[in-house]
Amino acid sequence: MSTSTPPPDSTAPSAGTDTSYSMLDRGDVEAIGAHCSYEYCHQLDFLPFKCQSCGENYCLDHRTETAHQCSNPGAWARTRREASASASASNTSLPTATKPTLLTSQQCSSPVCKTFINTTQNLGVHCQTCNRTYCLKHRFPEDHSCKTLTPLGARPSPATTLLDTNREKLRLGFSRLKASWTSSNTPGSTTTTTKKSSPTTTTKQNPTKKSTPLTSLNTLKQTATGDPKTPLPNRIYLHVSCTDKLTKDNLPKSAAMYFDSNWKIGKILDLVATKLNVENLNHVASEGEKRLFVYHVEGGGVLGFGDVVGKVVKNGQSLVLVRGLDV
Repeated sequence: MSTSTPPPDSTAPSAGTDTSYSMLDRGDVEAIGAHCSYEYCHQLDFLPFKCQSCGENYCLDHRTETAHQCSNPGAWARTRREASASASASNTSLPTATKPTLLTSQQCSSPVCKTFINTTQNLGVHCQTCNRTYCLKHRFPEDHSCKTLTPLGARPSPATTLLDTNREKLRLGFSRLKASWTSSNTPGSTTTTTKKSSPTTTTKQNPTKKSTPLTSLNTLKQTATGDPKTPLPNRIYLHVSCTDKLTKDNLPKSAAMYFDSNWKIGKILDLVATKLNVENLNHVASEGEKRLFVYHVEGGGVLGFGDVVGKVVKNGQSLVLVRGLDV
C-alpha cells in the first residue's frame, strides 16, 4: 500500500547542510515590519516610512509622494504652513510692553560727563525735575546741580499754577495773622493816654510794671473757661480766637479756655467753634474752602485734627480758627 508524501519545499534547507538562520512562520515575519503600500511593490520592510499626506506605509524606494503617486499630495506642507501662520499671528497679538525696545544711545546731560547712556551697558536715568537724562553716576539731583538748571520745555500746568497760588496765599495770610497776634500780645506794648489841661500826650508804661509770661499765664488761668471735670494736672490754658469773617460783628471773636492736654485737635476745634458761635461744617463739607482748621500762632502752621494738643501746643499759646484759605 503506497502512502502519499507532501512535495518537498524548495526553500527548505537540504538535509545535512548547516545554516545561520531559521525559518519563521509567515505571521511572525509580518508582525515585525509592514508591507509597502505601493500597488506594484508590497515589499516587507522592517523599518517602513509613513507618508504624512496619505498616512500609508512605504519602503525606502517609495517613501516620497512622487515615488508612490500619493493620493493626497502636498497635504503635509499645507498643514505645516497653516501651523506656522497661526504661531506668527499669536506672537503679533502680544502686548507692546512685552516686546523688546531698541535703545537710542546719547551722551549724559551732565556737562562734565562724556558717558554714553541708553546702551546695553549703561542705562540712562531721567530726572523729572530738570527733564534731562543722566548716567548712573550723575542721576541724583545734587550730583548734576539740578536746582540751578532750568527744566527743558518747562511750562507749568494751570492746575500746578493754581496750587502754588493757593499755597502762597495761605502762607502770606498766616504770616499776617501771626504778625498781628505777636504785636498785640507783646508784653509792655500797650499804651496809655492821660488827659490834662495840656494837649493829649501818649506815654509808655513803666518798664518796671511790664507783664511777664508767668503773669500773663496766671491772668489767663483766672479768666479761662472749660470743662470743670478736667483734672487740674491735665489742664492746658490757651488763647483761642477766630478770623473776623467767621463771626458777626456783635459776637466775641476770642476767648480764654482750658482743655485736657490729652485731647485731639479735632475735639478742641469743635469746642472753640461752639464757644465763638462759628458755623462748623467739617462733618459734611468735603472741600477745603469750607472746612475749619486750627492755626497755631507760635508754631506758624496748621495743626492736624489727630494731633494731641499737649504735644504740639504749650501753656499760654494761641490757636486761631480759619476756614480754608480765608485768612
